[in-house]
Amino acid sequence: MEQWIRNFFDNYVSDMYFPNVHLTDVIEILIVTVIVYEIMLWMKNTKAWMLLKGMIVLAAFILLAAIFQMHTILYLAKTSINVLAIAAVVVFQPELRRALEKLGEKNLLSNINPFDRSKDNQRFSDETLEALVKSCFDMGSVSTGALIVVEQAIRLTEYEMTGIELDCKVSTQILLNIFEHNTPLHDGAVIVRGDRITSATCYLPLSDNMQISKELGTRHRAALGMSEVSDALIIIVSEESGQVSVAMGGQLVRGITPEYLASRLSQIQYRTSEHKKFTIWKGRQRHEEV
Repeated sequence: MEQWIRNFFDNYVSDMYFPNVHLTDVIEILIVTVIVYEIMLWMKNTKAWMLLKGMIVLAAFILLAAIFQMHTILYLAKTSINVLAIAAVVVFQPELRRALEKLGEKNLLSNINPFDRSKDNQRFSDETLEALVKSCFDMGSVSTGALIVVEQAIRLTEYEMTGIELDCKVSTQILLNIFEHNTPLHDGAVIVRGDRITSATCYLPLSDNMQISKELGTRHRAALGMSEVSDALIIIVSEESGQVSVAMGGQLVRGITPEYLASRLSQIQYRTSEHKKFTIWKGRQRHEEV
């Protein structure tokens, strides 16, 4: 038996090449793996996933052309590679923009920059928190639809410009009046920055997530779309069911309670390093049916 093992190693194992693997090599492999996984996960729920599958089919076709020596097809592919690269950037432009915005949300430098005074404008008071919670559930009790965007680090100036400037203090009475049926400002979204309502009747981008239920209306799709392109927390009050929902980070939680909404608002109330502890709530998650 020992002779057989020795012969096996002499004949097969001794001639095998084993590269020298260092710690940095392992770290590099892990980093590349995580990056590729995150890119695939990000693309899966967007239109880019369908485009990526089309590019894979095209690459497979070119591979077959190379195997069977189809010189004309290979020549056309070679000469058009630069055009295809530019076309890919143009086609994927919305997705690339969103990816860069997500990267910018990390705020790695702002946490250690002593001259960053923008944090002072990223807080809202307990009175604003209570007004948001009370007004949403008051509107839900009478099935008044509402869409409220609570801004965080990413400024939503481009979306404010689509609405009507208000610049007024957040209060339950103001919010109830804005979203009252048949009033000039009830259609569209309200943007809240700090303790003030900056704009009303704002248009939000609709989500292009392929997994969204067909039962969800425009208000919920707009909330998801805004949560995908910013770090804002969006509160939705359903006009049909009166349910209150929240969207953030591309996730939708429906049928929430006042305590849940107050907790989510409390989590984003302070943008300093002293974040409040995150409470895990059980509930129905993203893209549920109405």
